[in-house]
Amino acid sequence: MSDWTTADIPSQQGRVAVVTGANSGLGLITALELGRAGAQVVMACRDLQRGENALTSVRTQVPAANVALAQLDLADLSSVRKFAEGFAAEHSGLDLLINNAGVMAMPESKTADGFEMHIGTNHLGHYALTGLLFEKLLARRAPRVVTVSSQAHRTGRVDFDDLMSQKRYGRWTAYGQSKLANLLFAFELHRRASSAGLPLRSVAAHPGYAATNLQFAAARQEGSSIRERAMAFGNKIFSQSVEMGALPILFAATVEDLPGGSYVGPDGLFEQKGHPKIVGSSRRSRDEEAAARLWELSEELTGVRYPVLKI
Repeated sequence: MSDWTTADIPSQQGRVAVVTGANSGLGLITALELGRAGAQVVMACRDLQRGENALTSVRTQVPAANVALAQLDLADLSSVRKFAEGFAAEHSGLDLLINNAGVMAMPESKTADGFEMHIGTNHLGHYALTGLLFEKLLARRAPRVVTVSSQAHRTGRVDFDDLMSQKRYGRWTAYGQSKLANLLFAFELHRRASSAGLPLRSVAAHPGYAATNLQFAAARQEGSSIRERAMAFGNKIFSQSVEMGALPILFAATVEDLPGGSYVGPDGLFEQKGHPKIVGSSRRSRDEEAAARLWELSEELTGVRYPVLKI
């Protein structure tokens, strides 16, 4: 399926979608295009003011879009639970969950629950969100979960002896671990759903090197103008647009015959740029023993269990 674009998205009429981190970047474009295709989209954002601006942007570009805003802070499990409860009260089911929001290369910090920020936000927050919305997903005929990872997963290792990076902290090490955890989760969810005979399809995607605000967040938090300028230079020379970066996510979300357990990324050199296609992932991301261990640890840390998926 070469040169796939948003023009190839099939009608999403009748589908309900949740997109995390929809206030900017990849999440905003994903919400916009799903809304353009007819889906009812809940834009889940941590910052409501930025979320309101994003909501206005979508409605301006697609006046007929059925979009709504809800607060969700993945770095706070109480917020995740509150979001899930609110969604459940307002919707009979969920067709599509896009686990997109994330942090990258942040200074050492912790979530509200005491988790290292990258693993806590990028993995544990989405693990808990998916579990808390699981009944709503299963209320639909063909539900799908798309988890957004990164090429950084290839350098990642899940350190089960120091998952929270308490012994030694490295911002890129922590980020790589969280992106590997995203894939381990996505593939394990696919295996467990298949084993249980459920219609749920779990897939993953990565945007290549896309120009988003994510690259600047850590530098701005530290007040490092040098790092911010370096990121801006890298974006200018090496990146593709955020619209192109969102294509693998949209492909993973909407291509009807995409197999469960697929990983989608750009088709260009080193998967940095290009149109979406099914791509490979690291050997560590396919380690079923590590995936099962991470799943069980995630249950313990978040208190969220998927009882129907016990294997």
